[in-house]
Amino acid sequence: MKRRQFLGLLGAAGITATLGTNAQASTHTFNGYPEAKGVLFDASRCIGCRKCEAGCNKVNKLPAPDKPFEDLTVLNKERRTDEKTYTVVNKYQGEKGTVFRKAQCNHCMEPACASVCFVRAFTKNPDGSVTYDPTVCVGCRYCMVACPFSIPAYEYNDPLTPRVRKCTMCHDQIQKGELTMPGCVGACPKEALVYGKRTDLIEIARARILKNPGRYVDHIYGEKEMGGTNWLYLSGAPFKDIGLREDLGEKSVPEITSGPLSVVPMVAALWPALLGGVWAINKRKEKVAEEEQKAAVKAAKIATKADADAKLAKAMENAERDKNQAIEREVKRALEEAAAAKKDTDDNDGEGA
Repeated sequence: MKRRQFLGLLGAAGITATLGTNAQASTHTFNGYPEAKGVLFDASRCIGCRKCEAGCNKVNKLPAPDKPFEDLTVLNKERRTDEKTYTVVNKYQGEKGTVFRKAQCNHCMEPACASVCFVRAFTKNPDGSVTYDPTVCVGCRYCMVACPFSIPAYEYNDPLTPRVRKCTMCHDQIQKGELTMPGCVGACPKEALVYGKRTDLIEIARARILKNPGRYVDHIYGEKEMGGTNWLYLSGAPFKDIGLREDLGEKSVPEITSGPLSVVPMVAALWPALLGGVWAINKRKEKVAEEEQKAAVKAAKIATKADADAKLAKAMENAERDKNQAIEREVKRALEEAAAAKKDTDDNDGEGA
């Protein structure tokens, strides 16, 4: 089907559907995976050494930064993660002095990036991590707009196969047995990062607050924000003073949108189908182009082989002709030599008589 036909049919279907049908959102029921793991970051223990950045860079085989990890002058300016940097440490000045905070994907229990992705390029895994599949991504970048923490980054400098990049909590490396914990956690020299079961981390955080009430804000950031995250924070300074949003509320994106979506016209629900169809068309074109290229290569190989066979046959024919001519020359020379020898013999016999 041609693209114009596809779009026409899709538009007709949309008009028909919107005359009397509204999209119905599913009931919100997800409460998180019970065995999910996470990381607890304690800002009171972080010294801003950037060792976590170096550890992340190493295990994920990321490009070297513009400035070495030992250069702490980068902390003088607030940074954010990008397509080459999955985690950064920032420095903040508050009432209690200098405070550092590590920023990376918070691995929401109900991630906004996954909820808006119509091709399901993002997956919330039972181990607590949120991972990304570039093979199905269409580059719409809705995930970047939806993320309340402004984490997903796009490879704008890659014109052929750009991807969305972010921290994966070292999901693949841990699943393969290459790591027992995320690379940043293992690299921290001050135990500002703790990796473990999310429910256990919450208990650890509560115990620290209870034991040192003057050291911490009486709140675990991420326990309930946006439906809860698998990356949790403790801090002695107000969370807004270390770059964390305090206006997000406790409802996740799917929970927030479950009500409004029930009265959204079907035309809005058709956008994923539209974009998915365009994506399918592009993929089909790529497949056809690939098949045509393979056919062209195959035809070229056949033509090359036929040409080579013809040249070989011609060469063999020439070689055979040259061989026969050489034989004829040798025979002719041998006959001439024999005739000359016979003449000499006859001449000698005549003189003797």
